[in-house]
Amino acid sequence: MPDIEAGTEPGIAERFRGFLPVVVDVETGGFDPARHALLEIAAVVIHMDDAGRLAPGQTLACHVLPFIGAELDPSALAFNKIDPEHPFRDAVSEHDALKRVLNPIRKAVGNQGCTRAILVGHNAHFDLGFLKAAVERTGYKRNPFHAFSVFDTVSLAGLVYGQTVLARAVQAAGLRWNDAEAHSAIYDAEKTAALFCTIVNRWRELTGGIKG
Repeated sequence: MPDIEAGTEPGIAERFRGFLPVVVDVETGGFDPARHALLEIAAVVIHMDDAGRLAPGQTLACHVLPFIGAELDPSALAFNKIDPEHPFRDAVSEHDALKRVLNPIRKAVGNQGCTRAILVGHNAHFDLGFLKAAVERTGYKRNPFHAFSVFDTVSLAGLVYGQTVLARAVQAAGLRWNDAEAHSAIYDAEKTAALFCTIVNRWRELTGGIKG
């Protein structure tokens, strides 16, 4: 597995116009990033090998303490099965979580010869919205992600496989899926990363790569 501290990989910068794809998944206490708690965040930096094929790198992840005044929708907690009060959850504040996840991403952007990270996600604007809200609340400086552009695997999987649900898209791509592990930020981020790499690599095989 490529390491997040790997040396400069200019090929991926050329492939995505200076952007470094980073898969992000969040688990939350609802649908409104201004009101509902961010509870988990996971990120997977994408790497490119010498042959131009993409592969997921190291996973960065944190359990997150609800911010002061955050709301928790019981239906959201029933869906993702998160107990914010669990004694072994080992959660950290939003600010500490952002430092643990975003600081290594900023380093990876430079190491791979890119100018910014671009968020890859399944329903990506949902994840970007919660990330940006946490950045604003905490005053985190130098967020590495593009402010509004994303790569959404819902659209990519719908185009390639005719599937928009993550579990079905992953299986249509020939990858394994375990319902018992789903809806954790780490599992969903890693499966989304595998799906994204599979789609991009398959496109490269079909087209012979991107031609200027």
